[in-house]
Amino acid sequence: MDKDRPVYVISVAAELLEMHPQTLRLYERKGLIKPKRSGGKTRLYSERDIEKLREIRRLTQELGVNLAGVEEIMRLRAELEALQARFEAEVARLKQEIGARFEELERPALPPPGATAKPSPKDRPVYVISVAAELLEMHPQTLRLYERKGLIKPKRSGGKTRLYSERDIEKLREIRRLTQELGVNLAGVEEIMRLRAELEALQARFEAEVARLKLLLLEEGKTFPEGSSMGA
Repeated sequence: MDKDRPVYVISVAAELLEMHPQTLRLYERKGLIKPKRSGGKTRLYSERDIEKLREIRRLTQELGVNLAGVEEIMRLRAELEALQARFEAEVARLKQEIGARFEELERPALPPPGATAKPSPKDRPVYVISVAAELLEMHPQTLRLYERKGLIKPKRSGGKTRLYSERDIEKLREIRRLTQELGVNLAGVEEIMRLRAELEALQARFEAEVARLKLLLLEEGKTFPEGSSMGA
């Protein structure tokens, strides 16, 4: 079955989801869902829409995430899906350009993507908890709570003192924005931060893999006789 085929009218979709049709209309107004329209402007929901609405229900009913948090989560998931599709398409294109010699050119000795990346100065742990709390205008206990929830993981000195990096400070500022400005609960913040970490990791993997394949393509180009050219 084509998951994107619009087949369910709003009453059927609401029944499948055990939601009131007004709830579906609210989610549409908030931009969380975009059902197709028939020629007579009747809303039609696809199987993918139903899956998305089930996830929205889980976030709101089971985790207590508000709609601002749900909106951020769904946006990040859409970004992840789009980046994954770009990644796969670009890698497939480069492998096709390399051609039949791809397996031969692959070298097991090549380090895995990201393995040789230099640590960023932003990751250097320098701030003790009192300084970090002052920079963030937060109570140290709040920082300890976020650590217990797994939202932040400060390094420890030899004497077990918590040490926060500039990247930790940036992450905590974003947690403060989500909780204080958007009213997102900690369950929602956890989901958002997890998705952002996934997005960053996928972006780094994408860039490293494409760079590696371009290097192989360049090496393959060196094997061509002078005056010849590779296909675009």
